[in-house]
Amino acid sequence: MAGSGGHDWIERNIGLMAVLIIIVVSIGGLVEIVPLMFLNETTKPVPGLKPYPALQLAGRDVYVSEGCYVCHSQMVRRFWTETERYGPYGIAGEYVYDRPFQWGSKRTGPDLSRVGGRYSDAWHLAHLRNPRDVVPESVMPGYPWLERRKVDGKLVTRKMRVLRKLGDPYTDEDIAKAAQAVAGKTEMDALIAYLQGLGRVMTGQQSPQQTAQVQP
Repeated sequence: MAGSGGHDWIERNIGLMAVLIIIVVSIGGLVEIVPLMFLNETTKPVPGLKPYPALQLAGRDVYVSEGCYVCHSQMVRRFWTETERYGPYGIAGEYVYDRPFQWGSKRTGPDLSRVGGRYSDAWHLAHLRNPRDVVPESVMPGYPWLERRKVDGKLVTRKMRVLRKLGDPYTDEDIAKAAQAVAGKTEMDALIAYLQGLGRVMTGQQSPQQTAQVQP
């Protein structure tokens, strides 16, 4: 047929075909993504949500650097079985200060979206040192070395300045006090503070500004 000749010619011309594929995918992507950039429900924080305090921000970096997202998602799906176990389902407005978000789909371990306040600091400390001390069947590795690493206050301060440029509403006072807020804290303290803050806005709990250092 007449139409098939042109189509065959495009398929034989790999360079042209690649360009056309990129154009088509780009148009499709723009049609799907651009509208979301102007919807309040995807760009505005939920009521009560604030950017991470200094210690929690440091803890989030530890969470990412240690690869916790590989086994733990932070996205409760809209299924009864999920909301019954974890709490309110996730909505875009609660993740506006996450860069990148920690959604994920693989769950070797439980979802952590609503873990804040469910356990004590002491429980988290024991769990992160050696998970099998509190969950005998756990396959999670321990992270005892986090107790030996100190949080870098200057680095946290710089990160908060950068995040403010990206739109996070940190005040001059928040940034000025960042180094003091993490002074003497370990990465273990920071990670526990981060975990204790997760999901509290959605579950109606008051989010702690920082978790006190847990003594061994």
